[in-house]
Amino acid sequence: MAVTATKSVKAGAKTTASKSGPVKKQSQQPTWTREQELDAYREMLLIRRFEEKAGQMYGMGLIGGFCHLYIGQEAVVVGMQMASKQGDQVITGYRDHGHMLATGMSANGVMAELTGRRNGYSRGKGGSMHMFSAEKHFYGGHGIVGAQVSLGTGLAFANRYRGNDNVSLTYFGDGAANQGQVYESFNMAALWKLPVIYIIENNRYAMGTSVNRASAQTDFSKRGLSFSIPGEQIDGMDIRAVHAAGLRAMDWCRAGKGPYILEMQTYRYRGHSMSDPAKYRTKDEVQKMRTEHDPIEQVRERLLKTWKVAEDELKKIDASVRDIVAESAEFATNDPEPDPSELWTDILK
Repeated sequence: MAVTATKSVKAGAKTTASKSGPVKKQSQQPTWTREQELDAYREMLLIRRFEEKAGQMYGMGLIGGFCHLYIGQEAVVVGMQMASKQGDQVITGYRDHGHMLATGMSANGVMAELTGRRNGYSRGKGGSMHMFSAEKHFYGGHGIVGAQVSLGTGLAFANRYRGNDNVSLTYFGDGAANQGQVYESFNMAALWKLPVIYIIENNRYAMGTSVNRASAQTDFSKRGLSFSIPGEQIDGMDIRAVHAAGLRAMDWCRAGKGPYILEMQTYRYRGHSMSDPAKYRTKDEVQKMRTEHDPIEQVRERLLKTWKVAEDELKKIDASVRDIVAESAEFATNDPEPDPSELWTDILK
């Protein structure tokens, strides 16, 4: 279920990118239609319900290995997909289920991969952290911290080399932002004016360490200053703000001006992975974010109050999303395991 692309900046969103410094948050949001709000609600809800089910299945022992849930951060990838166009590439780290669903990959295929089944996107061999779909222009799913930044820069180089109009959306976290290869990538992208948007999903905790304890510079929008890469700090819990920033960044890249940094200030409700009890933060902190800043509830409130959408209509959307997720769990549970011969495929010599 891919989100609907929007190609132009709506009223109230103004491009203010500068060659030498970070661009701060925009005070105005673009005007959205009722349909855009409904699409955003449906897509974010699909990710939320899918991740909740994945957590349940992990607890039942149906999903093995590591499993990193995206609950709380849904507005980031859905908003960026709404600003993108067909052909733009997406690459991210291991917290990747939401990105896959937002690009239009099927819930059945994603869940089957999580459970290591034959019809998973990596034929049951990649699991939670390593999934790909060339058809949907999704290039992983990478378990090595920061590795996707160099690869995403390479995707942008390919776009520049081929002379197309595509942009590489390269996602990574606040922890990965401190990796050395990130800055090597920044340098090359700026030097060759590559069409790449570096989307830093700052969920405030690199595994279990607060950004204030791990990063000397906690304004990640400034991380490209020495390379003259413009950046913005965005409220990553507000999908309209994410969408507007995505449009500005897309325009910048498609105009041949080079890379762009978007720091999405977001929050994950669960631990770093399913094995993380998250004792490094208080329950009150998590509850405050859920109560005051939840990205899905913000859209739900606007649908009810601004667009006068009936409660029953939203319940139908929730029911349809739950049906999709339930079907994916059923499919993944009954799908056969890979044939042992798969051990010898996709091996590079």
